[in-house]
Amino acid sequence: MCNPFFLSSFYIVILLMCSVLEMDAQNTIDKATETLVNHSDFKNASISLAVMDVESGQMVSTHNPDLSISPASSMKVITTATALAVLGKDFRFKTELQYDGEITNDGILKGNIYIKGFGDPTLGADKPAGTIMYPELMQRFVTAIQKKGIKRIEGKVIGDATYYQSQQVPDTWQWNDLGNYYGAGVSALNIHANTYEIIFRKHPSVGGQPTIKTTVPKLHNVLFVNELESAGARSGDNCYIYGAPYQNVRFLRGTIPSGSGEFRVKGSLPDPAFYTASLLLEALESAGVETPRKATTIFALQQQGTLPDGTRNNMFTHQSEPLFQIAKITNEESINLYCEALLRAIGKRLKNDDSLSESLAALKEFWEARGIDLKGFFMSDGSGLSPRNGVSAKHFVMILKKMKSDKNFDFDFQETLAISGQTGTMKWMFKNTDAAGRIFAKTGSMDRIRSYTGYAKSKSGRLLSFSVIINNYNGSSSNSRKKLEQWMRSLITY
Repeated sequence: MCNPFFLSSFYIVILLMCSVLEMDAQNTIDKATETLVNHSDFKNASISLAVMDVESGQMVSTHNPDLSISPASSMKVITTATALAVLGKDFRFKTELQYDGEITNDGILKGNIYIKGFGDPTLGADKPAGTIMYPELMQRFVTAIQKKGIKRIEGKVIGDATYYQSQQVPDTWQWNDLGNYYGAGVSALNIHANTYEIIFRKHPSVGGQPTIKTTVPKLHNVLFVNELESAGARSGDNCYIYGAPYQNVRFLRGTIPSGSGEFRVKGSLPDPAFYTASLLLEALESAGVETPRKATTIFALQQQGTLPDGTRNNMFTHQSEPLFQIAKITNEESINLYCEALLRAIGKRLKNDDSLSESLAALKEFWEARGIDLKGFFMSDGSGLSPRNGVSAKHFVMILKKMKSDKNFDFDFQETLAISGQTGTMKWMFKNTDAAGRIFAKTGSMDRIRSYTGYAKSKSGRLLSFSVIINNYNGSSSNSRKKLEQWMRSLITY
């Protein structure tokens, strides 16, 4: 027979060994944290850092975990997580093609065509996979109109974005962001991610002015004031587009490379609803359906006092890909517009109010009702583009733990995040290292801001939620990224 004393002593030794190994792993992370926060590049920086064992809820390593600072695009973690929890992973946005008036026997619509948006940020865009791009989408709309026997339209083609309020961007977004693709505002009727491309002809000489060849899609009602200059052949894209929502003048400033050939720069559409109506109008004309060649929006007609009051009939409904796929591409590729649209959808669902203030309030109340302490949580937008956001690393790791432990959530949020060495904004990080495939994170970067937020799977099989946010670092962005990579690599030792 085995000696009971021997067995109990054996188990005690095993437990002590496991405890020592765990302490060693934690010490490794703590040492990496100490090295990070004491680096000379971060002498003047504000740093908030937290690492939590998801299963036990115990903090593994921290540095100023309650300090609220700007997280940049790590903010998308909270918005996408909330949208999935509130709306459900299988939720789909819809867009309706409608008409009013009567259709005569000879195919004349004595009325108007409407495209009614319900907040789909992916309408006519190229992602996620399965999304129908705008040329094919417009053709589907045309086909639906033709199936009704309509050969001529006497009224207008109208973009209807009234499901949401008219404000496209938060008040706290910076002026130098608004005209660029990443500053595209959200509408109830979005199209092509609310972006376009300017195609320039390069100038051969440094200091010369490149010229505008065209835009894709074509913008017929936008005036471009070209103040660009040409820089060195390898200088890259330093063109900034200045212009606010609903304003049809865009100022182009900065530089693009000199040389031969073309160069492309992406900008934000001033009025997505109007442009959606314009695209349909062009598609109808190309298909031989006669139109009055008048595209407009409900907002414009309201201001003119000429809003039609007839009953509308739905003739076609387009649906987006499931929300889980939208959230996944939003986090993997850090798409601001998609995240702002999800925030508005949260407000609409929980408060029947898509205003920014009520949408933000709805999000905060949702997590507070689930036991998350949001004292010191300051959220000004859904995507992290606003410099007025203030969130702590502890806020992030608590919500990430909740996303794993709450059995009411029928999805794995971890699957929406970029994977180290494999996908999205983490594709080239930790390539061919032992950390590849073990870190699932949302990256964040703005001027003097770096952040990483997500999960880390250790070699022992433990899962950690983590967040590290650094504001106002010295040195280059690439050097800061390398230091943060070294720190994140320590997480897999736990």
